[in-house]
Amino acid sequence: MAATDDSQSASDPGRAAREDRRAHLVEAAVDHVAAHGISDLSLRRLGAAIGVSHRMLIHYFGSKEQLLVEIVRAAERRQQESLSRLRVRSGLSPADVARLLWRQLTDPAAAGQERLFFEICGHALRGRPEAAPVLEGLVSDWLEPLVAAEVEAGASPVAARNRARLGLATVRGLLLDLLATGDRAGVDSAMEEFLRLYYDSERRGS
Repeated sequence: MAATDDSQSASDPGRAAREDRRAHLVEAAVDHVAAHGISDLSLRRLGAAIGVSHRMLIHYFGSKEQLLVEIVRAAERRQQESLSRLRVRSGLSPADVARLLWRQLTDPAAAGQERLFFEICGHALRGRPEAAPVLEGLVSDWLEPLVAAEVEAGASPVAARNRARLGLATVRGLLLDLLATGDRAGVDSAMEEFLRLYYDSERRGS
């Protein structure tokens, strides 16, 4: 499907330019949300902040919620790319990579994006069609690099997938805990305990 879309875009310069413009607007919107959060966010304010009219945002995205879905998906891609960069840094153990990614995810500056993530997921799970696309790859896009890392560390493919899913679920659960309680010390302590148990079991060959 992706190859077909790329081929169609290449043969239709107008479509390719529109997709590039749309992608640029999404990235600018992610930067704005990361810096300012989503409290009282409106298309008018967002458009003014990133240099377009709110009508242009509606033209490209259809509605505010559809734009928010794209912001969530783009932010997730950035986090996945960050994980990939951390994994290739020499001298970092898997536990160190996990800690660095956790610090990025729990940076107070990222709180607005994390709230938006859970809000849009809630809308999608309630069946709102404009939010449904956020569920595509919500688990699988994260599992594949995590499974690969587990296999590289010596886990069997089945154990690697189970461990990757457990790790992903734990991180998301603790992120929700942090947003709900604000107990940074408690959540960080729980993550350290999880990493200790997780990587101790790996060393024992579980």
